[in-house]
Amino acid sequence: MPENDASPVTLASLRRGPGKRSRADRTGAPQLGLFLSETAPAPEPAKPPSLVAAPHLLPAGAIPQPGPVPSAPPAASAPVARSQPEIWRVRDLLSDLRGRVEDAHGALWIEGEISNCRPAASGHLYLTLRDGDAQLPVVLFRRQAQLLRFRPAAGMAVLVRGRLSVYEGRGELQLIAETLEPRGAGALLLAFEQLKGRLAAEGLFDPARKRPLPPFPRCLGLVTSTSGAVLHDIITVIRRRHARLNLLVFPALMQGAGSPASVAAGIRWFNRNPGKADLIVLARGGGSPEDLAGFNDETLARVLASSKIPIVSAIGHETDFTIADFVADLRAPTPSAAAEIITAAQHRIEERLDDLDRTLRRAVRYRLLEARQRFARTSADHVLRRVQATLDRRQQRLDDLDRRLTRAIERLAVGRARRLDQLSARLARQSPALRLAADHARLARLEQRLSHAGPQLARLRSEHLARLSARLHALSPVAVLARGYALVYNVGETGNVGETGNVGETGEPGALISSSTETAPGRRIHARLASGSLVAEVTEINPE
Repeated sequence: MPENDASPVTLASLRRGPGKRSRADRTGAPQLGLFLSETAPAPEPAKPPSLVAAPHLLPAGAIPQPGPVPSAPPAASAPVARSQPEIWRVRDLLSDLRGRVEDAHGALWIEGEISNCRPAASGHLYLTLRDGDAQLPVVLFRRQAQLLRFRPAAGMAVLVRGRLSVYEGRGELQLIAETLEPRGAGALLLAFEQLKGRLAAEGLFDPARKRPLPPFPRCLGLVTSTSGAVLHDIITVIRRRHARLNLLVFPALMQGAGSPASVAAGIRWFNRNPGKADLIVLARGGGSPEDLAGFNDETLARVLASSKIPIVSAIGHETDFTIADFVADLRAPTPSAAAEIITAAQHRIEERLDDLDRTLRRAVRYRLLEARQRFARTSADHVLRRVQATLDRRQQRLDDLDRRLTRAIERLAVGRARRLDQLSARLARQSPALRLAADHARLARLEQRLSHAGPQLARLRSEHLARLSARLHALSPVAVLARGYALVYNVGETGNVGETGNVGETGEPGALISSSTETAPGRRIHARLASGSLVAEVTEINPE
């Protein structure tokens, strides 16, 4: 083969590199590169260069080696070397597409027909939105699915609000829905009919499961809003018909998204406290279907059905019907009508109660009159005995309290001693060098106080003893004699006893004389003075 002919590239030519040109290169013959030739068209820029791009140029068994490709001579018309194209990973490409789609399309309203509706165990809802031959996967996450007031079904025309995105797991476009609204019939009406049919099939509307209302309820549990006029109307009717009926109000939200949970909480509270109320009433004034939509909640309906206390539903006006009306034990047209129904039995026996009231008042007055008469006949000794018994009981109670106080003090002392032992043990485990100086100073102060306190206490006790001695001396009879008084005693008689005529009335010898009638003329008396004593004879008696 002539040297100027084009020859296939071999492994040796690749190893020579651009610095070791062949003879054909030096003579300026046209060169055939690994990928390009003078006559071959340039490859498409989208395809990256590869050693497999020209397999017909490699001899059998040759292994391509990386290295620079021999360049063409300057006179040759070879194309300029291209840059390395960007290589995408599948996840990166789908993430980039998802970001572009979400940025380009914000919140969208899309209308279509539901197909292949699949509720998941996690609470998410998956469906396909169709329009002719076109279809779009839609996902409604659990948080939004729980807010739906109707149950989506295949073939239903809906209006969906959401945003477009790309699901990387399957590499498909999908719509992340936020709300679903049925087309044609209203969403509230459709949800109402679906829930009504489902609960009716379960037997929640069966009249056999509904309980009669208590004829004479003592307390009425009212679940309503405290800011509306419903509470005032019910109170007015109850006061007019039966003022003795107690009313226990559970404040609840009667409108809005939180209304079902708030009303259900009130029903649960009364069921957890069965002694609080004999009857529960749900009361709300009239409003639009949207305002009353909270009482069409499935959870609230099941709470009403599980209540152990009879429930009266008084929601809206006479023409308004909710799911709560069908589940409750009784439906009242209005809240005021509910109050009249509850107090009907009391209202029918009002005259009987008035008669009984008059009879009871007469009996009470008669019993009170008897009690007053019995009290007037009660003796003073009986009253004193009752007072003494009361005092004895109080004293016994005082003794009990004293024993309890003593035991409490002992327990406290034991606890404090135990605590002191613990603190002492903790203190023993620590070094007392830091507190030693302060303790010595404190000990010196206490010793000084003790040395002053001893004589002062002795002086105070001596003064107190002197005052007590003075008071005792002032009360002594001998001190009274020092003021000129005398103690006079009977000694015996020295004259004719028969002449006195009152020997039997005089005191015995040695008895203290306190009256002139206790002695007689001619009898001897003994007088004790402040200093010494004397014996005298009575010569005359002057009774005053």
